[in-house]
Amino acid sequence: MNLLEDVLATAPEITRIRRDIHAHPELCFEEHRTADVVAERLQAWGIEVHRGLAGTGVIGVIRGKDAGASGRAIGLRADMDALPVQEKNKFAHASQHAGKMHACGHDGHTAMLLAGARHLAAHRDFDGTVYVIFQPAEEDGGGARVMLEEGLLDKFPMQAVFGMHNWPGLPAGTFAVSPGPVMASSNDFRVLIRGKGAHAALPHNGIDPIVVACQMIQAFQTIISRNRKPIDGGVISVTMIHAGNATNVIPDTCELQGTVRTFEPALLDLIEERMTQVAQQTAAVFGATCEFEFRRKYPATINDRDAALFVRSVLEDWVGPERARVQEPSMTAEDFGFMLQALPGAYIFIGNGEGGHRGSGHGEGPCMLHNPSYDFNDELIPVGGTFWSHLARRWLSATR
Repeated sequence: MNLLEDVLATAPEITRIRRDIHAHPELCFEEHRTADVVAERLQAWGIEVHRGLAGTGVIGVIRGKDAGASGRAIGLRADMDALPVQEKNKFAHASQHAGKMHACGHDGHTAMLLAGARHLAAHRDFDGTVYVIFQPAEEDGGGARVMLEEGLLDKFPMQAVFGMHNWPGLPAGTFAVSPGPVMASSNDFRVLIRGKGAHAALPHNGIDPIVVACQMIQAFQTIISRNRKPIDGGVISVTMIHAGNATNVIPDTCELQGTVRTFEPALLDLIEERMTQVAQQTAAVFGATCEFEFRRKYPATINDRDAALFVRSVLEDWVGPERARVQEPSMTAEDFGFMLQALPGAYIFIGNGEGGHRGSGHGEGPCMLHNPSYDFNDELIPVGGTFWSHLARRWLSATR
């Protein structure tokens, strides 16, 4: 793998920035310090900076040798927020903020894009404009949607947008990209079952909402398995049940909450319709009532076919076909789906390795996403920076 020399040379500096961000994690829409660090670095490298979209968003504008006269423009996006996780790592750059941690590698995504931005700004040997988008609030905040609503594409018109996420278990330096579904839509539901409280030894005097909830949970699992083909992708998971305060009391209410994941809008429509029916009619059979809420949060992340194949061609020319793998869809979610609804583009995985990069002081758990022992692999910083640089140049020079 041939890395750009100046990207490789500046990797130690960018690594220090990455570890500083890791040590000072900030949750969604709270990324003030992180945004300051990003903006200061971009300005120091002579990059035009715009701030304020979605509160803490940062946009860097890198115009090429034509000063952007061609009108062609590409967007490269990285997320900046952390998770409400207590870090178990004890190495020097571990989180200094209790209950907050970069457990998904957004600090590394920010660092890789900074590395690419520095190189592109130093050379500007391309026509058109590169917008480097540092987005807040990917984790449950929908920062991508907010940036779009606040005029991202009006203020920074671009013809395509690309994002990238590290992927533990995929060998470091290996990429994966494919047309079509990458990540599922993310949706939440809440069911409040209202029964009739009674003495637990005299259940005939009440309406037990916990029994209703158990029947409801079982029925939810048949919606996908008995209403769609087995090869259709969908998940319904009840993840919370809240009811009761005493062993000898049947409570008045029981609350269920959970998540629904799909790739297809039609399947999502079916699931919401059938869950509503199951909840209401199951409650009615037992003489109870219920409130059912369904919230659609993030759309599925679906790669544009031409954009994904273009990325694959860039990767195959650079790292070879063996390191440009087929991207297996995941039922996890990503708010980059909002951007891909607005523009052609693609979301790419970059391998984070098996966790051997972590030095002494790491926690006992695996180096997996959202795990308290996770850490981003700093060896990827020059790899990701080089990739972003190659992609931007190739896309801006391609004939369309």
